[in-house]
Amino acid sequence: MRHRKRGRKLGRNPNHQRALLRNLASALILTERDAEGEPNAPKVKGRIITTLPKAKEVRPLVEKCVSIACRAIPHQEAAERLEPNAERQSEKWREWRQSEQWQEWNQTMAPAVAARRRLIRLLGDKEAVAVLFEEVAPRFTDRNGGYTRILRLAKPRLGDAGRRAILEFVGQHDRQPRKAARPTFEPEPDVEPDVEPVAQPEEQGDE
Repeated sequence: MRHRKRGRKLGRNPNHQRALLRNLASALILTERDAEGEPNAPKVKGRIITTLPKAKEVRPLVEKCVSIACRAIPHQEAAERLEPNAERQSEKWREWRQSEQWQEWNQTMAPAVAARRRLIRLLGDKEAVAVLFEEVAPRFTDRNGGYTRILRLAKPRLGDAGRRAILEFVGQHDRQPRKAARPTFEPEPDVEPDVEPVAQPEEQGDE
């Protein structure tokens, strides 16, 4: 019995399991980056194909990372409104660093910085964290969970016939519901058929 035994081992030791889940989560997030001209550009943004057990196991990690980033975005936007319109290391910028406004900006930005550091510990990839804050999380600020979906593929993997699945972010590849066209039952107008009358043979009387 598997009472109180959560998770899948996936045929790996614990360190290998954590590394596998980190790499899958980072790979899914990095598909959202601008990869034009790169040799390893993703075919479809926001989507990876893996085995079904791996997709089910990595999905909670991705959901957790997106939730952390969504909670940090309001703090980051509030801190950006407090920043001065000055170049870094300029005189105006240095005066702002010595003022009380910088202390207010620092306190406002602290939750966002803590969230970034926590995500770096979870994912281990700074580029993936940057893409998560810039591209992924802003789309889901009004959504409470359910950021990904799993779609099973019919064709198994070649070699070992493993069950494959698509793990993707919701909102981009959603199916649009289509309403079926209702049949109309309008009465058809009475139209007389264009049929030429058949000539009747003349009756021949008795002579």
